[in-house]
Amino acid sequence: MKLDIGYVLRWWARTSSFAKATADRGAPRGVLAVLMGLAFAASAQGARIGDMQETVFVEQVWRFFTMKDAVVRTALLGSVFLGISCGLLGSFIVVRKLSLFGDTLSHAVLPGVAIGYLVAGQKDPVAIFIGATVAGVLGTVMVNLIKKTTHIKEDSSLGMVLAGFYGIGIVLMNRIQKLPTGTQSGVDKFLFGQAAALSSVEVWMIGGVALAAVVLVLVFYRQFLIGSFDIGFAKAMGLPAGLFHYLLMMLLAFTVVVSLQAVGAVLVSAMLVIPAASAYLLTERMHRMLILASVFGIFSGVLGAFFSFLGNSLPTGPLMVLAASSVFTLCFLFSPRHGLVSRWRKRRSREARIRNENTLKAIYQVRESHGFAGEGVKLTDLAERMNEPAADTRRRLADLVATGVCDLKEIEGKSFAFLNPDGWLKACAVVRNHRLWELYLTNQAEYEPDHVHDDAEVIEHVLGEETVRRLERLLDYPSEDPHGKLIPSLADVQRSLTQVSPGEKATGYRMPNQ
Repeated sequence: MKLDIGYVLRWWARTSSFAKATADRGAPRGVLAVLMGLAFAASAQGARIGDMQETVFVEQVWRFFTMKDAVVRTALLGSVFLGISCGLLGSFIVVRKLSLFGDTLSHAVLPGVAIGYLVAGQKDPVAIFIGATVAGVLGTVMVNLIKKTTHIKEDSSLGMVLAGFYGIGIVLMNRIQKLPTGTQSGVDKFLFGQAAALSSVEVWMIGGVALAAVVLVLVFYRQFLIGSFDIGFAKAMGLPAGLFHYLLMMLLAFTVVVSLQAVGAVLVSAMLVIPAASAYLLTERMHRMLILASVFGIFSGVLGAFFSFLGNSLPTGPLMVLAASSVFTLCFLFSPRHGLVSRWRKRRSREARIRNENTLKAIYQVRESHGFAGEGVKLTDLAERMNEPAADTRRRLADLVATGVCDLKEIEGKSFAFLNPDGWLKACAVVRNHRLWELYLTNQAEYEPDHVHDDAEVIEHVLGEETVRRLERLLDYPSEDPHGKLIPSLADVQRSLTQVSPGEKATGYRMPNQ
């Protein structure tokens, strides 16, 4: 096992200090301490190795965040530029439903990378950039040619071009690996990416494309926006929609080409799609989507470069994609509007609200059947009204108590539910919505009175206050539903909450006809 001289010296300094401190208490104790330290050194061999590994990890993290190494600064700068350009352009291809086009383009440029290397005889960034750009443009032309001259759909033509060009690229890559300098050329990094292998020329090429993307999006944002969502409207306005489409495709091709070294041809399409898809789940405004996608792209690029730097020659591309996929997973689960968890919570909340409103309506109906005498409703009467066991009704009332609109009390061994003024208002509102909608279907839609109940059971929970007011005006402020039952208006409910005069016996919340 290799001996760490630095560790031994530090250990000897600590042991010597301990021996010196104990020598004052007597030489035998000092010698004993040194001997115990030497004996302990052998048993601590495993812990020492672990400490060394932990120290290396911490040192690597410190080196990355302090950016003392030029390779770290280069990788970080390239990852930031890459995140900006992929986020901006990826947003447009996501809303245009051209995600497969980005994948096709990233695979189609691989033959150009190999040809650029073969022509230059070395890993020349300029030659590779030119070759990859030509291959990307050729792949785009072939896709359009197949789509326009045959009955083959666009997705099929994209798949054929992707597979064909990528196969040619793999053959040429294998050819390069067999050359005398093939294994040291670094061309294999174009498959999966290696940010640490970025040269300063490649970084500034990525930065140039990112700057061009930012400038063009800022200047022609309106044109790109209209063309992305309504191409017919753009043409009707006289905008050169085709020109801006090909301009976007050219920027996309440049972005794919300059991103190959950092992400790799296999996964560059993921960096175009995943950050934009994550932003798409968080907002419905295009300008916010562009900003969020760029931020997610930068975060994914930096995080991928960080873990690639910590490991031993780990490819940067897969780590960037994993980081972007983690961000997408969080957005997919916790997005305020489209998140899986958020939608589940909203559905649970909606179901609980409907269940509580149904209970309030049943309490109103029980009180109505007793002529609104007394404030309390017996639990057994409510269970009979809802046609369920008393235990289920008690759980319903417990939910109402938790919301603060009801009290549950035991009187002479029997359970009674008492609505407070807020609960009574909500109960009257649900009944009003139900009976107004029944009357609307009967009068306006000419439904039979015995066919309106089921529809009203659903719509009573979603009618807004403004809609209710319109229904009242349309029906000339009715007082009875098609079955002759009272429709509580807002004025009726307010009068029913008035306090009884002093000395008068309390009879609970009273409707105006009582």
